[in-house]
Amino acid sequence: MSVPSSDSEFVTRSDTSVYETDEPVLYAVEAGIASLTLNRPAFNNAQNSQMTYALDAALRRAVDDDEVKVIVLRGAGKHFSAGHDIGTPGRDINKPFERAHLWWDHTNKPGGEYLYAREQEVYLGMCRRWRELPKPTIAMVQGACIAGGLMLAWVCDLIVASDDAFFQDPVVRMGIPGVEYFAHPYEMNPRIAKEFLMCGDRMPASRAYEVGMVNRVVSRDELEAVTYALAAKIATQPRMGLALTKQAINHVEDLAGKRTAMDAVFAWHHFAHVHNAINHVEDLAGKRTAMDAVFAWHHFAHVHNELLSGDKLGGYDAKAMAKANKQAAASEGESA
Repeated sequence: MSVPSSDSEFVTRSDTSVYETDEPVLYAVEAGIASLTLNRPAFNNAQNSQMTYALDAALRRAVDDDEVKVIVLRGAGKHFSAGHDIGTPGRDINKPFERAHLWWDHTNKPGGEYLYAREQEVYLGMCRRWRELPKPTIAMVQGACIAGGLMLAWVCDLIVASDDAFFQDPVVRMGIPGVEYFAHPYEMNPRIAKEFLMCGDRMPASRAYEVGMVNRVVSRDELEAVTYALAAKIATQPRMGLALTKQAINHVEDLAGKRTAMDAVFAWHHFAHVHNAINHVEDLAGKRTAMDAVFAWHHFAHVHNELLSGDKLGGYDAKAMAKANKQAAASEGESA
């Protein structure tokens, strides 16, 4: 006896993306240090799936290369990364890729499953995967590190920033409580994380250093030299010692509740007000559980926005974000 499926029918979506480069991530190795460069400077290194899978492949290549001791992640051009691609010609949200995890393809799935499956793979899943790779990673950050850019910097073991760098997660303006890899209350004090999210303002590198998010802040002219000197120093340590040290510290974080809490609440799909996400994380004091909970709320917000306005992002796209940043900079007498 067959049982009728409760699943909605599959849907057809057209991929209209046009790539400006065949090399969204550049790879080079010198003196035991692998340099992975985000290479979409014309779009401030906005992360489409082409870039995400290329970065995953580059990290795998660096892990597999016994000559590589340390990995430096950097961005070409003026900015480290303006976040996820939500508006360039290369936005490839409807393009199928050979997936790195065991989630099914999202492109033909209906409703909330469409974004949920995709972001399990390319956002939350990838970031967890990269955090746990055994070789030390350093993010070299200049200019903008916004939203999805934060995710790339935060999965690295160390962050070296130029004094003109700034960090920002403005997605609360979309009705979404932070990016998918919800590490905010672990990268800074929860009360500071609330201000960071609820106001959506830029956090300058000097402040990021004060709250413990960044290891070092140097001038733009010194950024590369200081970053690679730090990488070279780390590279003199034994490979297994570095791997075990990284694993030990990550494990201690997870024992404190990060991983267990995230897993426990990943399936929650109920809606919460934006400030409840931070309050809940404080109570759980667990990074992985909290991320799973907020990831579910994030996707509820997508559906909620679409029901209200017909737009998953609540009408707030990349151009609107850039305009708001320029207006804020102008009012502060800064140059964007």
